Amino acid sequence: MSGKPVIPTRMAEQDVESEVIHYIVDEGSEQAALGLVAEIEKAYKRLAKHPTVGSPRYAYELDIPGLRSWPLDRYPHLIFYIERETHVEIWRVLNGKRDIPAWLTSDDEPH
Repeated sequence: MSGKPVIPTRMAEQDVESEVIHYIVDEGSEQAALGLVAEIEKAYKRLAKHPTVGSPRYAYELDIPGLRSWPLDRYPHLIFYIERETHVEIWRVLNGKRDIPAWLTSDDEPH
């Protein structure tokens, strides 16, 4: 079973780009940036096959029906997504140390 296609939103793509740049520039670790990308890809594959695996906690907190989150194994990031009929829509990929409710509801570019 291959699962549903995983389709990141523009904001999710920007989140990933921002974090990769952070690891390369601020942390000085291209290896950490590549590891983050690998972890995200691994998580996307899992969510494609098992979209109900994530926690609905933020769906209740933010009153966003169907919103789920999934933590990465080796990085302090959460993937926020909604299972649609034909695909899994990735909303955001955020560092769990941030103010998650504010970032999820923001349309601003990630910092």
